[in-house]
Amino acid sequence: MDESQNSKDASPEGEAPIDNNADSAIQDTIDEIVAEAVASAEAGEAPAEQADDSPTDSLEAKVAALTEQLANAKDDQLRVQAEMQNLRRRAERDVESAHKFGLEKIINGLLPVLDNLDRAIGAVPEESAGDDGVKALLEGVELTRKTALDVLTRFSVDVLEPFGEPFDPQFHEAMTMVPSPTAEPNSVIDVLQKGYTLNGRLLRAAMVVIAKPE
Repeated sequence: MDESQNSKDASPEGEAPIDNNADSAIQDTIDEIVAEAVASAEAGEAPAEQADDSPTDSLEAKVAALTEQLANAKDDQLRVQAEMQNLRRRAERDVESAHKFGLEKIINGLLPVLDNLDRAIGAVPEESAGDDGVKALLEGVELTRKTALDVLTRFSVDVLEPFGEPFDPQFHEAMTMVPSPTAEPNSVIDVLQKGYTLNGRLLRAAMVVIAKPE
């Protein structure tokens, strides 16, 4: 058996014999590409193989596109978080407002009742106040009014009865101005109708008479 036969027998099982001619052709091609690239570089030209769609450029384009998508996704996430936070704050304000002012309509409906109680108390003549029957009736009306005011006070309702106070257009409604030699100018000298506030919010302004500067 000759040496060539021994070489074939010594090669690993299942592997194709090495083609030296193919390796030589590949190396020649590589050499040609390198030579062309060197020549182009010396001439100041970009190599022909470095086209826009080269693997490196394609990878860089993909990285840039993914980076831009990531930045846009972060912006969208921050925008959604800000919107959710605004919605949460708005909902909290609405709930707080509902707790504070949810009874506003009911209280406004009760104010005429208090006005009538005030009128009933003020309508009793002084000469009749000592009568036992009138006195008992008057005490009952005053007790009813006090009970109603106590209930409203528990719900943060305050009465505006600004007699002697400076006129405040935010809480007072001037019905007329009257000259007064003893009162301070622009002060309240009479309360025609009491005002009311709910948690600091005006429900109804007090109707007042103010002193006119002389």
